[in-house]
Amino acid sequence: MKVGIDVSPLVQTGAGTARHLRGLLGALEGRPGLDLRKLTFGGANRAGTVLRDTAWYPFGIARAARDLEVLHCGTMRVPVRARPAVVATVHDVAVLRYPEAFPRWHRHTGQLALRQAVRTADAIVAVSAFTRTELGEVLGVPADRVRVIGNGVDPVFTTDGPAEEGDYVLAVGTLEPRKNLARAVEAGRLAGVDVRVVGATGWGGVHVPGWVGRVEDDALAALYRGARCLVFPSLYEGFGIPILEAMACGAPVVTSKGGATEDIAGGAAVLVDPLDVEAIAAGIVEARARRSELVQLGLERAAAFTWTRAGNALEALWRELV
Repeated sequence: MKVGIDVSPLVQTGAGTARHLRGLLGALEGRPGLDLRKLTFGGANRAGTVLRDTAWYPFGIARAARDLEVLHCGTMRVPVRARPAVVATVHDVAVLRYPEAFPRWHRHTGQLALRQAVRTADAIVAVSAFTRTELGEVLGVPADRVRVIGNGVDPVFTTDGPAEEGDYVLAVGTLEPRKNLARAVEAGRLAGVDVRVVGATGWGGVHVPGWVGRVEDDALAALYRGARCLVFPSLYEGFGIPILEAMACGAPVVTSKGGATEDIAGGAAVLVDPLDVEAIAAGIVEARARRSELVQLGLERAAAFTWTRAGNALEALWRELV
């Protein structure tokens, strides 16, 4: 089976969509009977983004995939029409739920792309049951049109390895409004502990104390291992990969109640109101007090999410379409 996969996120971002794609590629490459073709266009600059959104995704990627059996689009952006069967992965519908949290270009093109994808794709993948529900509520997509295939945890995220020193809690996320990082930092102050913030620069004028920038995965794993807990009070997620990464490294997790974060935590985290700084601070204190219990629950929870399992489910879906 010949399958083309859009790998453009690998040049666009180091955030969740790129991690999702790398994990799937690692699980799928080299499988017998599966010929994977990586399709991409342009660079990381603004010109590359504009050309991808206006030319590559609507038309160019279909030409590149014309001799294939399946075209997998992992960022909800699909061609206007294509010869192979088209699968679209939807990570979330934040661009419709919280359009004000996005830069104007991404807001405009993302809304159009998402609506087109759910209308024209032969199959839709959601990374969580929450995102499947959101597709139904926001866009009227029937649940039986959406296959839920979750993310996994990269092998580097494990309890084995060095731990960063210091008395701190960790926040992980791009500097953008949805990640709610300012409240995370303020909650740490109320709880009497420093907050280290790891993530790429983003948009929306977000700047927080304790920001250390992006780090390589081995350094991030060490930060998870050394943290008193991960504080992840995001306002909206379609999944929440840092929750599982922290759990796999033996760090307790404090995250938002409701939505995908609660679903992914699966009873193995302290749940808080992300709009209430005092509640987040109380969650940090609770996580530290319940560390042993939460670490064990978290390790068990993270073990349920593997890229191999995700790859198996995705390959099965592809084969259903050909």
